[in-house]
Amino acid sequence: MNQVRRHGDAGQAFPIYITVVAGLLFLAFAFLAVGQAGTNRNGAQTAADAAALAAALDTRDQLTDEWVRNVRDPTKWQDIFDGLGVPFDGCARADQLAAQNDATVACTPLQGTPPGYEVEATTNKTVGDSIVPGTENKRSRAPATAVIESACEFVLPEEAADAETADADLLPTLTCDDGKWTLDPEDLTDLPGPEDLFDVHLADSNN
Repeated sequence: MNQVRRHGDAGQAFPIYITVVAGLLFLAFAFLAVGQAGTNRNGAQTAADAAALAAALDTRDQLTDEWVRNVRDPTKWQDIFDGLGVPFDGCARADQLAAQNDATVACTPLQGTPPGYEVEATTNKTVGDSIVPGTENKRSRAPATAVIESACEFVLPEEAADAETADADLLPTLTCDDGKWTLDPEDLTDLPGPEDLFDVHLADSNN
């Protein structure tokens, strides 16, 4: 009788064992689906951040070139530091960086203070098949905003009495985050670079 009872207990336990194993497998697949979605979202955010920064850096370099062209006319400096005087066409560069991260972007220049770019990246790859319905065709999206801010300040000198005196005056001193630049109009071989004049960084996309 004891022998028969033990066999009966084993028979009753087997369905429970199957149920537990099935539940564990379900949880494992659920965690896998969450991991797949998280990886896809991270890829979208990486693409968005890189694209926004690339667009802003491209325009920062153009602003620096514009400043160099007008370095002898400090009355134009502030407009340049505010992002004026160049086309905001960095979205082409954003497209390139997004493609390198296997994504596409919608890119919008932001005119204002500070200027920059707002992008939304969409992954080319889907989340993939999982136990969660609909993920096989779902692509992740992520936004990013990069801004271009002046890293320097200056004070315009008082207007000179005549043009001859103005030509002899030194240009305003640039006080930047990384130090001061004293510019001599007779020797402009050592000028600050883009990274000295402007700070490019990611900003809160909800602002």
